[in-house]
Amino acid sequence: MFETQKIEELMKTVGSDRTNGLTTEEATSRLKKFGSNLFQERKQKTRLQMFLSGLKDPMIYILFGAVILSILLKEYSDASIIIAVIFLNAIIGMIQESKAEKSLEALKKLSSPFALVRRDGKTTEIPAEQLVPGDLVLLEAGRIIPADLRLIQSVNLKIEESALTGESVPVQKDADFLADSQVPLGDRLNMAYLSTSVAYGRGEGIVVQTGMNTEIGKIAKMINESIDEMTPLQKRLGDLGKILGILAVGLCVALFGVALLQGRDFIEMLLTAISLAVAAIPEGLPAVVTIVLALGVQRMVHVHTIVRKLPAVETLGSVSVVCSDKTGTLTQNKMTVTKVYKDGCLIDASSLNREEEGLLIEGFVLCTDASIENGNRLGDPTELALLDLGSQYQRKKQDIELLFPRINEQSFDSDRKMMTTVHQGKEGIIAFTKGATDRMIDRCTQILIHGQIRVITEEDKKMILDGASDMATLALRVLALAMKRDDATATEENLIFVGLVGMIDPPRPEAKEAVKIFKDASVTTVMITGDHIDTAFAIAKDLGIAQTENQCITGSQLNQMTQEEINLAVPNLRVFARVSPENKVSIVNAFRANGHIVSMTGDGVNDAPSLKAADIGVAMGITGTDVAKGAADMILTDDNFATIQKAIEEGRNIYHNIKKSVLFLLSSNLGEILTMFIAIVVGLSAPLKAIHILWVNLITDSLPGLALGVDTGDSEIMKQAPRDPKENLFAGGGFAITLSFGVVIATITLLAFIYAPVQILMHTGQAISISNIQALMLDQEMIMRCQTYAFTTLGISQLFNAIGMRNLNRSVFRMNHLENKMMVLAFFIGFILQIAVTEIPFLISAFGTVELSLRQWLDLTALSTAPIWFHELLVLIKKNRQKGI
Repeated sequence: MFETQKIEELMKTVGSDRTNGLTTEEATSRLKKFGSNLFQERKQKTRLQMFLSGLKDPMIYILFGAVILSILLKEYSDASIIIAVIFLNAIIGMIQESKAEKSLEALKKLSSPFALVRRDGKTTEIPAEQLVPGDLVLLEAGRIIPADLRLIQSVNLKIEESALTGESVPVQKDADFLADSQVPLGDRLNMAYLSTSVAYGRGEGIVVQTGMNTEIGKIAKMINESIDEMTPLQKRLGDLGKILGILAVGLCVALFGVALLQGRDFIEMLLTAISLAVAAIPEGLPAVVTIVLALGVQRMVHVHTIVRKLPAVETLGSVSVVCSDKTGTLTQNKMTVTKVYKDGCLIDASSLNREEEGLLIEGFVLCTDASIENGNRLGDPTELALLDLGSQYQRKKQDIELLFPRINEQSFDSDRKMMTTVHQGKEGIIAFTKGATDRMIDRCTQILIHGQIRVITEEDKKMILDGASDMATLALRVLALAMKRDDATATEENLIFVGLVGMIDPPRPEAKEAVKIFKDASVTTVMITGDHIDTAFAIAKDLGIAQTENQCITGSQLNQMTQEEINLAVPNLRVFARVSPENKVSIVNAFRANGHIVSMTGDGVNDAPSLKAADIGVAMGITGTDVAKGAADMILTDDNFATIQKAIEEGRNIYHNIKKSVLFLLSSNLGEILTMFIAIVVGLSAPLKAIHILWVNLITDSLPGLALGVDTGDSEIMKQAPRDPKENLFAGGGFAITLSFGVVIATITLLAFIYAPVQILMHTGQAISISNIQALMLDQEMIMRCQTYAFTTLGISQLFNAIGMRNLNRSVFRMNHLENKMMVLAFFIGFILQIAVTEIPFLISAFGTVELSLRQWLDLTALSTAPIWFHELLVLIKKNRQKGI
């Protein structure tokens, strides 16, 4: 709105004086009315709130019920183990959540601490938080803009706005500019915004917005209001927890029904119900998933990725759209001369002849105010690009200036669009003028062609304009160079045309290959930038992101559309140019509305809301602002777009491994449930105690589960389509795998349970029946032995089950088991721990087991290998199906 108002109209609107500014009294009054020029903070959770939130889970509620029952029944060891599990999970969750968002704090750092203002006609410096609408602010090079300003004076004023708008070069401001209607942020040439910085010149502006009403404040508000949504895996595990909760309650109810029918002891059935509830809940699952994700985070450090939020690792596996900022992400954020027009020809800048084109290179280097010394780059990016061109051909500015010291100059201004410097050389005075081609060509009367100076013709001028047009078609920023000899006045008439250069912020070399890999992986790359549409399309076409201009759209066009219309349009769009922070959020939401899992990359303040809105936000670690990093889920330490591809590949493998871990744990737990339920239903004693099940779930299961979670990756995974975000953990035959292996484990565990009484019945010639088996189990020694056999078989069989779960499409005898040393270690540790509870006296007492002989161990181990043989049978069946047998 303010960009459309004339200065006189503006002064009436804000009630200020153009010369003297506000009075102190009026400023004090407005400060009370509008409040301080600060951001509002979102209330952060306390550590206690974070800890308690970790207890809000269906699995946890059931375990609490099991704790209460265990205490009532004086089963204190069981209760202690369950409580330890509950608190361990809650503490892990608290640690992760305590890495609280720092976005607003980073935004506060961007605010200027002090502002130079004029009040009561006097210039003074005040804390920026005391600024109010109507204040007259003075601007000079190096100053941070302290609030949103409508400029009322500008003298060669350039403001660096890349962090806010994505503009790759400082914007030339013009206080006299008037917008006809609402225009994008980057095109408001008479406005200056909080957190941007003055790169060149000076000016004055009237404060029009402060605090949360500024453009940066709006971003802070969007960050504040954003909701952290659960990732697909979190949703799947949440759903699984509810299903298992319902299952546990259903089993307990069914069990009591059976108990009433069988006339069993009520206390005994309560103990059995606790065991069933524990069996239904894979206590180690949350810890295994969390640890696997944490280990994945460690691995991702090696591919230059810092993960701020653990679930982001899993989300990467289902990303189907990568929305990327252009400046500094897909491009190098460094203006570079790529084309040169000289002697009537357009050539690559890398093809110049150092000797023949020395005058052109030296002229552009000398006619700059930028400098590069000891790695410090000072000045306008356009001029720095010219110095880089000189350095490329061993023409450093400091060396040339020793030979051609500057003796006069006429600085650049927005009206002339030219700059002239005059130098004293050994052979006399020489002046160089650089600027806009159309302005320069009218002032040239001669032209330098192949080292010879002659009169410029209309045909020469046409060729020059055609060369400039060709470079503009490539979205290059074009500068012309002319010279003049023996004139120290710096007048810009009767010039000799030398040549043109075209520059652009070039794509990162590795980004093109990353885009191609994404295409092979059915991941769409989309460019979202605050830069101009022609520049954006040129880069996008070069990278293979877009092929036609029909795939491009501007922020102004988006502003004319409803969110529903944007949702319908985005499937055919690949480039979004000249967009605002609000536009970026709308684009991300549109892709998500089309069923995509969206990754958003960026480095500027303007990217922060969309980084938060995306399923996974990725910030640049080197060039990224603290605001972008604070809003992101991941940070790329090398600012390399190609690293995103590696991160997605890692994410896919991590999810695949987590799924293997989940299916392994669930099949194991199903085996426990079936073992318990079948035994009770047929009239037998409980084959397992609650402490047995907890031991298996937390020790024997968890270690192999972790080993599966860090298994080696699939080299072909980036040739597959992204995982459907709606896909559940049982997709692709997961339910059948869980059920079948659960049945196998339950079968051999029940066989182990009845092994001892069946042997006695066979030796004594008695009938093998449920009643006879149960009668023998009434003996305390016998039931302890039976439970020990079942407990041992259950634990060992799950170790073998884990080995097969590594790859359900390959024989275990063809796997390279040394690829996963953790699995080898987990197997042997699990085996040793299982031996310990039957051989160490105090553990025998705690677990209610009996000692086993070597022969018994060999027999039970042989029985426990059943999951391996079942795995081999499945692999054989799959291979035969593929062959059509």
